[in-house]
Amino acid sequence: MRAKIIGTGSYLPPKIVTNNDLAKTVETSDEWIRERTGIEERRVTDENTATSDLAVEAAKKALSAARLSPEEIDLIIVCTCTPDMLFPSTACILQDKLGIKNAAAFDLSAACSGFNFGLAVASGLIENGAYKNILLVGADTLTKYLDWTDRGTCILFGDGAGAVVLTATDKEEGVLRSYLKAEGLFGKYLVMPGGGSRDPEAKNGRQIRMAGKEVFKFAVRVLEASVEKILEIAKLTPADIDLLIPHQANIRIIDHVAKKMGLSKEKVYVNLQKYGNTSAASIPIALDEALKEGRIKSGDLIVLSGFGAGLTYGANIIQW
Repeated sequence: MRAKIIGTGSYLPPKIVTNNDLAKTVETSDEWIRERTGIEERRVTDENTATSDLAVEAAKKALSAARLSPEEIDLIIVCTCTPDMLFPSTACILQDKLGIKNAAAFDLSAACSGFNFGLAVASGLIENGAYKNILLVGADTLTKYLDWTDRGTCILFGDGAGAVVLTATDKEEGVLRSYLKAEGLFGKYLVMPGGGSRDPEAKNGRQIRMAGKEVFKFAVRVLEASVEKILEIAKLTPADIDLLIPHQANIRIIDHVAKKMGLSKEKVYVNLQKYGNTSAASIPIALDEALKEGRIKSGDLIVLSGFGAGLTYGANIIQW
């Protein structure tokens, strides 16, 4: 059996914060941000909106596209590093909101790599016959954890959610191969220091701290490496790729990998100019939009590749 995506959905909060908006509060400019990241604007949640609120909207759309009722879902995985609370899991909160009565539910934490990790886990559980229909969501609200005076981080992130429904198929399609890896040695370069068991009172703060240069070097290296590795595992070449959907973090990273792989702009999907880095939501949002824009058709070979805090990275290859 293989795991096939039969429905996608995404949701972005309505509030837009442009580069010019940020330039009013920190020493930056629209030109400076565009040149270094490719980002033009991002979506930001209000104080009353939690990660599960975004997830439920994306999930509803994915379920509708899949033409499945909530009762037909037997597992929910929410990939997030910004849960509503430490417990219960955001997946269990989502289960309650959607009325999915017959499912197991859990969260998966791999930051911006979350969706790729979640897709590998979900497809493996379907392949071994444990589950038939899985709702997989990537959702994050990282803007709630930004230092809005730090131009090294506040310009990068946005909020959002993306979801897919996977089902079992005996055809030669769906998720073909997965590749996951972590390099915890470099975890210190991207951290949220406060709020966990080491610092429950958040004396060290609950704001993102990032060594930008180190993370950038890591991202350039591993995005390329993950694409190369997944193609090697699948015994394919870059020429076989119909569409690469990378983690939407920085246009310079994406352009570097596309050039190294010999991929034209038409074969690489980019929407980071609109949303910035939405963490685990990045790839499923892009997948949903690419599908709706007609960039994906039956039989296409799709590669999803990304990286994140941990530091982590991974890729999946899909026969659509």
